[in-house]
Amino acid sequence: MNSCSSPKDEFTFPIIKDEFNCGCISKAKHVQNNITALEQSFVSGSVLTSAGRLPQVLSTLRRQDHWETIKARFGTFRMNYSVVPGLYALGHPDDNSPVLVTANYKMSFDRLRKALPGRDLWILVLDTKGINVWCAAGKGTFGTEELVRRIELSGLSNIVKHRKLILPQLGAAGVAAHKVAKLSGFKVQYGPIRAEDLPVYLDGGFKATAQMRIMNFPLKERAVLIPIELNETIKPFLIIASILLIISGIMGPAGFWANVAGYGFFAVMGLLCAIIGGTVFNALLLPYLPGRAFSLKGLSIGIVIALILLYLRGINLQTWPGRIETLSWLLIIPAISSYLAMNFTGCSTYTSLSGVKKEMRWALPFQITAGVGGLITWISAIFIA
Repeated sequence: MNSCSSPKDEFTFPIIKDEFNCGCISKAKHVQNNITALEQSFVSGSVLTSAGRLPQVLSTLRRQDHWETIKARFGTFRMNYSVVPGLYALGHPDDNSPVLVTANYKMSFDRLRKALPGRDLWILVLDTKGINVWCAAGKGTFGTEELVRRIELSGLSNIVKHRKLILPQLGAAGVAAHKVAKLSGFKVQYGPIRAEDLPVYLDGGFKATAQMRIMNFPLKERAVLIPIELNETIKPFLIIASILLIISGIMGPAGFWANVAGYGFFAVMGLLCAIIGGTVFNALLLPYLPGRAFSLKGLSIGIVIALILLYLRGINLQTWPGRIETLSWLLIIPAISSYLAMNFTGCSTYTSLSGVKKEMRWALPFQITAGVGGLITWISAIFIA
């Protein structure tokens, strides 16, 4: 996201002359982008326009597109899963065809074209640094400046006769429609939230029904987030699990392996269940969990998991070591589950940016305190056992 000039400078002077006055740097870069765009694996052909030869795509996704989506869902190259920004032709559009705007996160791009079989239209892809529309709108990369800049660089005003752009509703937070109209001459119109509703929206005279404006977060969409959340925890889990096994072996009252069997394996199981609670159960049960804050939802799952595990462990609460160990896991498991559940604030429209920041201010100190306090308490329980 770093650049040589500030966003304001880039917005005010979108075309910069080099010192030898040999042409426009931005235009030259755009031409190079067009060449690169034509070489992308999902591009099926090209169309010749007044702005040069532009890449052509189909609404049918190839096997490679599906495979890349699966890998992205598991976190593989997810931060580099992008398409070259610019103008694309879906089917065989002409100068009267609609212009839809999207982000250069490839999953967003693919879902858009997949939802429009048999359509002829233009897709204007903004440079959002490989981030989806909703997140990019919050970060400012799917915004007024980039939209105006991309309109100019693509030569869109010479390609289409009309002056209408259809933007996804979730991108509205980053775009000032009146500024776009003033600076580019193009009128911004917000389409439905979901790409699947676009055919009805287009056929209905660019009018969205009330249902098209409602954002849901159904089970299917929550479930597809689980793999990447789990994948992100694998390395930390292995490191922390190894540390817990070593600590239990060294600090316990018996021999190393006896201590590991008595305390270490349960600690690893508790850690694993806390992770599953915060990533899997939280996603699947999200609408039914108490509290509005995601951290509270994860906390409730963690408490239930901790109580179940402690019951199965059969700790003797008549002894101080048993009481202290019980307390430790009632702190550690809910803290971990709460923290991981809070990650979903960036995946759902349940919360706003201000709400996320507010939640983090009080939730993170609690989670850190409970986690560290629980670890210290657990080590104490092993030491005095």
